[in-house]
Amino acid sequence: MGEEDYYLELCDRPVHFEKANPVNCVFFDEANKQVFAVRSGGATGVVVKGPDDRNPISFRMEDKGEVKCIKFSLENKILAVQRTSKTVDFSNFIPDSSQLEYTQECKTKNANILGFCWTSSTEIVFITDQGIEFYQVLPEKRNLKLLKSQNINVNWYMYCPEGAVILLSTTVLGNVLQPFYFRAGTMSKLPKFEIELPSVPKSTKLNLSERDIAMATIYGQLYVLFLRHHSRTSSSTGAEVVLYHLPREGACKKMHILKLNRTGKFALNVVDNLVVVHHQDTETSVIFDIKLRGEFDGTVTFHHPVLPARSIQPYQIPMAGPAPVTSQSPVPCKLYSSSWIVFQPDIIISASQGYLWNLQVKLQPIVNLLPDKGRLMDFLLQRKECKMVILSVCSQMLSESDRATLPVIATVFDKLNHEYKKYLDAEQSYTTALEAGQSRSSPLLKRPVRTQAVIDQSDMYTHVLSVFTEKDMPHKFVIAVLMEYIRSLNQFQITVQHYLHELVIKTLVQHNLFYMLHQFLQYHVLSDSKPLACLLLSLESFYPPAHQLSLDMLKRLSTANDEIVEVLLSKHQVLAALRFIRGIGGHDNISARKFLDAAKQTEDNMLFYTIFRFFEQRNQRLRGNPNFTPGEHCEEHVAFFKQVFGDQALMRPTTF
Repeated sequence: MGEEDYYLELCDRPVHFEKANPVNCVFFDEANKQVFAVRSGGATGVVVKGPDDRNPISFRMEDKGEVKCIKFSLENKILAVQRTSKTVDFSNFIPDSSQLEYTQECKTKNANILGFCWTSSTEIVFITDQGIEFYQVLPEKRNLKLLKSQNINVNWYMYCPEGAVILLSTTVLGNVLQPFYFRAGTMSKLPKFEIELPSVPKSTKLNLSERDIAMATIYGQLYVLFLRHHSRTSSSTGAEVVLYHLPREGACKKMHILKLNRTGKFALNVVDNLVVVHHQDTETSVIFDIKLRGEFDGTVTFHHPVLPARSIQPYQIPMAGPAPVTSQSPVPCKLYSSSWIVFQPDIIISASQGYLWNLQVKLQPIVNLLPDKGRLMDFLLQRKECKMVILSVCSQMLSESDRATLPVIATVFDKLNHEYKKYLDAEQSYTTALEAGQSRSSPLLKRPVRTQAVIDQSDMYTHVLSVFTEKDMPHKFVIAVLMEYIRSLNQFQITVQHYLHELVIKTLVQHNLFYMLHQFLQYHVLSDSKPLACLLLSLESFYPPAHQLSLDMLKRLSTANDEIVEVLLSKHQVLAALRFIRGIGGHDNISARKFLDAAKQTEDNMLFYTIFRFFEQRNQRLRGNPNFTPGEHCEEHVAFFKQVFGDQALMRPTTF
């Protein structure tokens, strides 16, 4: 299988730590995404590494027994270590504060601590088998203050740091889940919900394992993912992942079912809002996108994998060691190893090899694996790093070898412009609110974020359309594609930029399709604009009617008359400018010098003669004398006229 076939890969800069062995215990903290390597209970050193910080934290601590759990508070200010089932020890890592350890025992009598979670830099939650205790840590006083507690029988717990939600498994079967939400010193109890087990349990022992539950944020919403090994309906075989939406307010609701169509050992990750399901037996993975259309049965939506199952891209482990030794070839990494542990959202840890990877999605290979261009666009537009891939798909569908049909091209353009319009509307609302002064009254007013899914006209022009028009393609197809893009922009009421119209006109002129150009302008297929009018003026030598089309356009734009004159003069269309100004009856007030300057610049002596004579006649009509007055500053033009045509060519005053 070539590299272009794998759509999942492990990051190329993993966190490397000392592998787990009898002396070295490895722990992972999901909130800070840190790996702790604890040697001999900490006596011979603790090394802490995270994916972002390349500088590990190293320290020693007294060996006071086996470490069950070890985590830093957010910002690495306070270290918490659990060694017994009753207490947690704390030590400050704040500069200039006491290094002495302090201890907190759980409040509930006869309870055992299952674990703890930091919810901020100074707030911590103890989860015991009899409930939950929420504390504030006071590092200066070296003690803790109980903020709130709740008694409830707990089988196991799970923490989602992104959503700041702790999930407790309760009841004998373990399938009633009780969520708690933490924010700025407060603990809120959310409505509990029941996970539907595959079948009626035969015994009354714990039936729901924490191995089959995950929590993750997908498209900004918190979900509980339940891996159900057997479908509830006997007709369908294979496991499925059930997604329960867990809102901040209101009850938890079953929303989506991901059909795996196979059984065996599975693990879940979430990457770029995609649910990735790894299957150990076949050593492959599949991805699901809950935003893509599925089959809705009135209550839940059923989804199938977006793409065929593929393995994660083969990965080489670089050889560590002194420089001469590293020249050995890298070792292939055993993918889907039974020693892999998966954490949310996108982390895979191999404790036996000493590596922590982030799982990544590769978009380019997906282009060839998803032949339906409409569905491909729906998929790509939801991905973080999608812009260049989308533009390459657009170029590809317009290429000679992979040319798509016009309806498909239209669908793709519409999907892109739908996103583009959404962004323009959000930007417009933001600007309006800002001008209305709402930013002071509403602190929630935020400028809309421009994601990579916003493909604007300049992106399309630069990367796709201008390149495409230069290729040797049938001109009918080229024009149809350009007009399709303009149609799509108009459909979404997006103002078409003049450079797209110019591209159409240049393409039409290149193929001598003047009749089509005339029709496009006559029926306003090409929107009026000043740059377009100027372009038409420049085409007069190829296509004489372009001149009148241009003037009509400028008039429709209610362009100020003097501006039209300026445009014509700048294009050296001096007679046209004069004709225009006469047509609107403004020729008695215009500056003779401006027109004579323009005529002289054309280096056409006969044109200069005509313009000069016109103004002499105007002077005669208005003042009874053809000569220019000193205020008109035309002395140099009179001298030039005499030099070229002689004194006798000057008009004589008419006497009555």
